[in-house]
Amino acid sequence: MDPDPSPSLTVNECIEQIAQKLNAAHLHFGHGAIDANSEALWIVSKQLDLSPAEALDYLEQVLSSDQYRNALAVTEQRIATRKPLAYILGEAWLMGVPFYCSEQSIIPRSWIAELIVDGSLEPWLPADGNVLDLCTGNGSLAVLLALSCPDIHVSACDISLPALSVAARNVDRHGLGSQIELLDGDLWEALPEPNEDNLFDLIICNPPYVNASSMNQLPAEYRAEPDLALAGGDDGMDIIRRIIAQAPDYLSERGALLLEIGNEFENFKKAFPQIPVIWMEVSAGDEQVLLIQAEDLR
Repeated sequence: MDPDPSPSLTVNECIEQIAQKLNAAHLHFGHGAIDANSEALWIVSKQLDLSPAEALDYLEQVLSSDQYRNALAVTEQRIATRKPLAYILGEAWLMGVPFYCSEQSIIPRSWIAELIVDGSLEPWLPADGNVLDLCTGNGSLAVLLALSCPDIHVSACDISLPALSVAARNVDRHGLGSQIELLDGDLWEALPEPNEDNLFDLIICNPPYVNASSMNQLPAEYRAEPDLALAGGDDGMDIIRRIIAQAPDYLSERGALLLEIGNEFENFKKAFPQIPVIWMEVSAGDEQVLLIQAEDLR
């Protein structure tokens, strides 16, 4: 019998080896991992059936031959396909919470997640309050809201039925079916006509906002995601204009609209110079996520 050719490597040594391979391949990151080291940790942690954070406690553990070979196979697939790692593994982590992933929806990532988890949105999350996650995609923000605030009701809608099927799996995975309602439709068309009994205290939205010029320059990793979840028209504001136009009809008197706009700060200011905006501080800075109070939309 041939001897096993796999070396005996610790978790840390394997991470370093894989990170070197990923770096040498000139990949693009940003789908749940910020660089090659983070992605290598993610690949190896999956072989251990641990979260990337948990795997940091096992850096000196020696990998089995199968774990090592599987990690290398995932690495080679990542390099060969240029697909985001989350699609290859079928899972992504956002704020330490696992989510099912498939190419039917965008990969879980949003600066809004930071604001949910750190409590910044509490002033707009009253007990027994109603929250809407518009353009929910994979459902990750709705899930984080429900986990962070067990006493609120979350409605989550999307135009894409395939994306909603992913969201449904994530809602079920976290046992939140009684707290999160998934709705199908194009923005406000997914909702019943607003009246004083069905308004929202907070509407959050990570909409398609990438401008046309940027869409044309996206690397392969981003092109692997559905265009529908990314493209925001010439200036990135097409969907956002529709959201802002009708949001006042669906917000309670003291409610607010929270929008992620990514790198479209200048385009947003140009499109909506008259609207008073509160810029929210996230890890990427204070030009990516904004909050507009209901009274300033009317």
